[in-house]
Amino acid sequence: MNDIAKQAGVSQSTVSLVINDVSGTKVSRQTRETVLRIARDLGYPLARHVRSPARQQRNLILYLADELSTSPHAMQTIDGAKDTAWNNDCLVAVFATRSDRELESAVLAQMLDNPALLGVIYSTIFTRAATLPPELANVPTVLLNCHTRERTHSSVVPSELLGGFAATMHLIEAGHRRIGFINGEGWLEAASERLKGYRQALSTADIPYDAALVREGDWQVGSGYDHAMELLSLPNRPTALFCANDLMAVGALDAARKLRLDVPKKLSIVGYDDQDLAQYTHPPLSTVLLPNYEMGRWAAETLIAETRSAEPSRRIHIKMECPLVPRESVAKPPR
Repeated sequence: MNDIAKQAGVSQSTVSLVINDVSGTKVSRQTRETVLRIARDLGYPLARHVRSPARQQRNLILYLADELSTSPHAMQTIDGAKDTAWNNDCLVAVFATRSDRELESAVLAQMLDNPALLGVIYSTIFTRAATLPPELANVPTVLLNCHTRERTHSSVVPSELLGGFAATMHLIEAGHRRIGFINGEGWLEAASERLKGYRQALSTADIPYDAALVREGDWQVGSGYDHAMELLSLPNRPTALFCANDLMAVGALDAARKLRLDVPKKLSIVGYDDQDLAQYTHPPLSTVLLPNYEMGRWAAETLIAETRSAEPSRRIHIKMECPLVPRESVAKPPR
């Protein structure tokens, strides 16, 4: 839908209204026809899903999340799960608990007795080892963006190490050897893994790791700006910055403007997450994609397959690829 919106020159919300044929909207006939034409050209499935007359008795998936409002990532995973569930004659019910065990138990007390319940997708906003509520001990459950140390349930998390490696190698392949890294809080699994990827890429290219080029931020624009100003004020400043999320990369872009360092002629910058804002910065930001939608899709597919299989299913644990999205914020280093 994002690709359709870009080609049609409209918002993603407009694309959604047209494709879902929402009544009462003020979308012009020309815009509607343009959106539908591009959707057909891109192979977007326009035909409405028709439910099977022989409906499965158990067709409800409980999606239990700790956070929904702190970032756009949660909604993308929900969309992936919801779309996949619908295509398999299932519905998704979403509850956010803010990690409140009492609220979590209250939701489970209501939902686990539902005769239509197929299973549970248990999701966290930060990639981490999770302790599941005891109520899920005998309930089909798939973990999304988290895992258990005992590996008792199928799980999917992003391959953060490979994402950090890809971002750093992109800068190395452009010719950079002095690369600063602005990370998030080190205690978070995502930050720890992205740092490992950064260091592995340097090692692969025989570039010594320099702790003086690494800073720990808080994922916000302000910390990206502050740490970029520090790094770019060093006597032997880096020629490139890898920021562990797009918001901090926006702060780094602002610091470069403050110091009158043209991006990418004088400084290259790579972000992480591929949030919508990354394509609208000046210049558009090279970044790494977090596969949120695909993780949601995989979680729903796996839960449905495990519950509908006649044989006991083997638990699957995958780390999903985080591919590089090259744009215009990276170039060869200045002489």
